[in-house]
Parts: sequence; C-alpha cells; structure tokens
Amino acid sequence: MQNEQILAEIREINLSYLMLAQSLIRSDRDQALFRLGLSEEAADRLAALSPAQVLKIASSNTLICRMRVDDDLVWTLLTNHGKGTAGNDAASRLHASILMAGRHQEAA
Repeated sequence: MQNEQILAEIREINLSYLMLAQSLIRSDRDQALFRLGLSEEAADRLAALSPAQVLKIASSNTLICRMRVDDDLVWTLLTNHGKGTAGNDAASRLHASILMAGRHQEAA
C-alpha cells in the first residue's frame, strides 16, 4: 500500500469515527460513553464540533481513535469463536464486554 493511500484511509477513518461519535452522543449519550470509551468532557467536545471542525480534525495524518482491546485475555475471549459451542461463544463475548466495560469505568 502506498503512503498516500494509507494517509487517505486514515483521514477517511477519522471522519467516519467523528461522525459516528457525534451521532451516538446525540442519540444516546450513556451508550456512546460506554461504547466509545469516552469521558464526559470528551463527549461534550465532540458533540459541540461544527461540521468544519470535524473536517479539519479528520484531515489529520494520525488516527484519532485508538484500539481499546489491548489485553491478551480480552483478545483471547474475542477470537476464541468456533472452538466450542455457540453457548460458549456468547459467554466469551459477554465476558469480554464485561471486562472492557470495567476498564471504561476505571478510566472515567
């Protein structure tokens, strides 16, 4: 992949993320804080951004969102699908969600 293509894709991801974040915050703030892993202050700032500000921020060469799954246990739970029964799959995903929710609470 060429450097310019990578940068264009980063800008596209940034724009999509900002638009999704604003939409979630405006429709269900509590769910947005949980699902996006945002603080109250970050949600306030995102919700207040004008379309011009969103475009300016999105044009950055750096991803503005980050990978929240940085724990081996959570990765194992999320990627262990298909190795057991469907019930185990659902339980593993639920367990991973609970772990990530706890980390969101710790960060907030």
